[in-house]
Amino acid sequence: MSRSEEKDPLEWEEIETEHIVTDEWIDIRKSSYRFPDGSVFKPFYSYSRRDYVVIVARDTGGDYICVRQFRQGIKKVTTEFPAGGVEKTENEDYLQTAKRELREETGYESDDWHFMLTLPSNATIADNYAHLFVADNCRKVTGQDLDDTEFLNVVKVSKDEIYEMIKNGQFPQAMHILALKLSEDGRYNPPPGS
Repeated sequence: MSRSEEKDPLEWEEIETEHIVTDEWIDIRKSSYRFPDGSVFKPFYSYSRRDYVVIVARDTGGDYICVRQFRQGIKKVTTEFPAGGVEKTENEDYLQTAKRELREETGYESDDWHFMLTLPSNATIADNYAHLFVADNCRKVTGQDLDDTEFLNVVKVSKDEIYEMIKNGQFPQAMHILALKLSEDGRYNPPPGS
């Protein structure tokens, strides 16, 4: 066994799992774990959801293309970047998902895509990943094509306006703020699987 294959002494062993809610949207679990010292603790709650993409979209003038929508977790209308889940049934790759979500939510397209990063959306309790992209020089090509559960408006904002919204709690999605900061850095990566 190579060093990279060795079990980390800090790793927990899942010894029992109960699926509390399982449907097409989420799998909520209650688990028991054995700690590195041999003791057992329960319950730990975790969930599985689809991976998703976040798109930092900029038009040809450099304004950010954002969406405003109600977020039931915090019970507020927020401004954020276009984003959405990977359709497992369609065998979409992450870039295809990003292109689809940008077009469906905003009516914009781009030929200038960059992949930034893939990271866990919430490593403490979830096993899904966020895939962060930049779409530059976006142009309006069609109207919105929203899902039945999507009610959102498209807004274009400047960099200064986004930072003012962040400061005032009106752009509250942490993964979207990270995507903004990474996009400003300009260090892009090869897409996953390439």
